[in-house]
Order: sequence, then structure tokens, then C-alpha cells
Amino acid sequence: MTRSHDSATSSVLSAQRLTLRAGARTLLDTFTHTFYAGEIWCIAGPNGAGKTTLLSTLAGLLQPASGHVELDGARVADWQPLPLARRRALMPQGAADAFSASVLDIVLLNCFPHLGGWGWERDEDRAAAQAALERLGLADFAARDVLSLSGGERQRVALAAVLCQDAPLLLLDEPLSHLDLHHQVDCLEALTAWTREPRRSVLFSCHDLNLARRFATHALLLDGAGGAYAGPARDVLTPELTSRAFGYPLVLIRDGEHEALIPALRPPHKLPAGHDAQSG
Repeated sequence: MTRSHDSATSSVLSAQRLTLRAGARTLLDTFTHTFYAGEIWCIAGPNGAGKTTLLSTLAGLLQPASGHVELDGARVADWQPLPLARRRALMPQGAADAFSASVLDIVLLNCFPHLGGWGWERDEDRAAAQAALERLGLADFAARDVLSLSGGERQRVALAAVLCQDAPLLLLDEPLSHLDLHHQVDCLEALTAWTREPRRSVLFSCHDLNLARRFATHALLLDGAGGAYAGPARDVLTPELTSRAFGYPLVLIRDGEHEALIPALRPPHKLPAGHDAQSG
């Protein structure tokens, strides 16, 4: 079930001359870009490149070193918390469960921005939570204790909770972690279907470049030294740009219509004269 939103305009997120730093390191340098409704963005880059910092900054939880973030033309820093929670949802990495509760109740927590009156859940909120679980194949988990779940199951519940928040913009930090390939594909297919509704968009960080090339419409590749490449996924996640960002040679292989980025084989070390591969 989709709740009504307070604006008929498309959700647009914009970074304006954004600079992010971690100590003395510059993670992103004067980055300007606009993310439009209907797009699915993968944020990729090596460990420590600033993917989590960027998502937290776009969500309005961190202050940039300079520049600012806008949502629908207004600075994110100027939004009030409740309207902002109705416009964007953030799924952080590895949130731990603090108490025992049913899976359905955990998902219902993300309905908070839509509750009114005394703050009790309505039938439509429970229906939205159940629909989010069904979208991710978790309908049978509704009565389970969240503390009894595996890491991968808990990750899918966290994604269901974000969907239940029903914000038109999703910011997802490593939503595929702890998932096997089958469930990674299922989650990405669910997000693709979700963005077909008007005004919706997704930004997610991911380490699997091939899944990103398959499901993301666009990619933002961070090089960890302040640089960034942004554009259509297959124009950004190329052997040249990814090799440069990750510091390891990658090649693109093709099998009919299928493509995959894989690590290039480095030539073996040359053995000293008088030795061969079999000598001790």
C-alpha cells in the first residue's frame, strides 16, 4: 500500500560543490551532481573511499567540509526531521538489534514518520509493513523473533523496513552485504520494481561491479583521492575507470549479450636464470 505524499514534485537530490574529508584526507573534492527520480545509482569505490560518508552526508546526518546538499530545491540542513523522514530513508550498514521483537514490529518502526494522533499504527501501516515483507519474500517471517535471524535474513528485514518507510528517495549503505547471490539478485529486482512507481529513486553502495552494471541505471565511482566519475553505469564502470579507482587491472569479458568485469591476470614473476617452475 502506498501512502500519499505531501508534494507532487519529483524527488531530486543535488550535491553542490560538495567536499568531504576524513582527517587530512580528501574523500570528495567540490563534487556537483543532481540525482533525478526514476534513477538507480550505485556508489562504488575501494574501501575507505568515502561511500558511507557520502551517503550519510546526502541523508543530512553529516556536515560536509564545504558545499551543501539539496533535496527538492531546499537545503537538507534546513529540512525539519519529520518531513525529511517522509522524503528520504537511510539504511545504514550493520545496524544491531537492541531488543527482542517480531519481524513485523521491527518493520513497523519505520512507519513512524507517517503516524498521527497518539502514534498508534493503523491498519494501513500494518498492510504496508506486510507488503514490504512480501516484496522481499519475507511474508512467512512476520512472527519470527528478529534475534533468531541469520545475518542475511536480518539484512533483508532491514531493507523491508526502509521500503515500509515509503519515502520516495532511498539511500542504502551496502544493502547486499551478508546476502547470497540469489537474495542479492532478488533484492535488486525488488528495488528495480519499486523505482517504477512515480517519483522514486535509489542510491546504494555496492562492491559487486557486475551486479551494479546489470541493475543500476547510473554509477558514481569514487577513487578515494577526491575524484569521482558519474554517469550511466556502463559508461562509468569500465575497465579503464575501475582499474584506476581500485588500483588493480580489470578487464571486460563478453559471452554473447553477457559482460563481466574480472581481475586481469598479472604476468608471473620472472624466475632467476637457471631455475624453472619445478625446481626447488
